[in-house]
Amino acid sequence: MRFFIIPLLFAASTWGQANQPLRLEKTIELSDVQGRIDHMSVDIKGGRLFVSALGNNTVEVIDLKAGKRAKTIGRLQEPQGVLYVPAVDQLYVANSKDGSVRIFDASSYAPLKTLDYGDDADNLRYDSGHKRIYVGYGSGALAEIDEEGNKSGEIKLDAHPESFQLEKDSPRIYVNLPKSRKIAVLDREKRAIIATWPVGMALANYPMALDEVDHRLFVITRFPARLLVVDTTTGKTVQHLPAVGDCDDVFYDQNRKRIYASGGEGAISVFEQQDADHYKELATITTVKGARTSFFSPDLDRLFLAVRRQGTQAAAIRVFAPVP
Repeated sequence: MRFFIIPLLFAASTWGQANQPLRLEKTIELSDVQGRIDHMSVDIKGGRLFVSALGNNTVEVIDLKAGKRAKTIGRLQEPQGVLYVPAVDQLYVANSKDGSVRIFDASSYAPLKTLDYGDDADNLRYDSGHKRIYVGYGSGALAEIDEEGNKSGEIKLDAHPESFQLEKDSPRIYVNLPKSRKIAVLDREKRAIIATWPVGMALANYPMALDEVDHRLFVITRFPARLLVVDTTTGKTVQHLPAVGDCDDVFYDQNRKRIYASGGEGAISVFEQQDADHYKELATITTVKGARTSFFSPDLDRLFLAVRRQGTQAAAIRVFAPVP
C-alpha cells in the first residue's frame, strides 16, 4: 500500500503546481539593495522596470531583456512612487521623507527638476489623455503636474491619499483614504470631491484597481484582509472575499478577468471575475514574507513582485507569467 500512496501524492502536488494561474519565470537579484521596496513602473518600448527601493534611498532600473540591473539612481529621500512617462521620456520619483517629486531624463538619468510638496509624496499616476501627472501627498491632497513638469493645481482631501485610479472615459478619480476610512470620488476637471463612499467596518484600504468597462473598483483592506468589489455607479460594495494579509498592491488583468493582490503575509491572492457581481478565489500563490508590492503590465503580460532583503537572501524582483 505504501508503494502506491507516495507516487499518487507526488502526482497530485505536481498537477497543482502546473495548474497555478501564475508561473514564476525568473528572479532578478538586487544584491546590495537594503530595506523596504515600494512601487514600480515600466518602460514598455525600452524594456525597463523602475523600482522604488525606499529603504535604500534609490530607484533601481532593471533591463528586463537582459534580466539584470542596468542603473541605480541614488541620493533620494525614501522614494515611494515612481512613474515613467513615455511621451516625454521622463521619470518622476515621489519621495516620502522630504515630500519632493524629482524629475529625471529617462535616457541619461540626469536630474531635470524638483517639485516640493512638503511631506510624504507617494503614489503617482499619468493621465495620458490630458497629459497630466498626479501625485498624492501630505496629510491630504492630490496634486496635478503638467507635462512640462510644473505645478498646475491640486484637490484637497481630509486624509493622506494612498492608491488612486483614473478613469479614461470620464473625469473621475477614485482615491483610497485609509485614515478617514473611505473612498473619495473626484472630478479632475472641476478639481473637486463629488462623492465619498465609506468602507464600513474595514480598516486600512491601501491598494486599489479599476475595471472601468464593468464599472467595478477593487479595494483590498488589511483589517480584516478582504477584497471589496465596489460598484462605481452607486458606491455600494457588491461582494467581499478573504484576501492575503498586509496587501499593498492589487491589479486587474482585463484579458483574463483576474485580480492579482500581493501581500506581506507572503502570498499573492488570485481572484476570478465570473461576472461584474460575482468573484471567486482562484488560487493563493506562496511567495515570501514581506513581499507586499508588485506591478502588473498588461502590455508585457507579466507580474513583477518586489522581495526585500532578508538575512543573507538578496533583494530581488520575481517575474511571474500568467497562465494560460
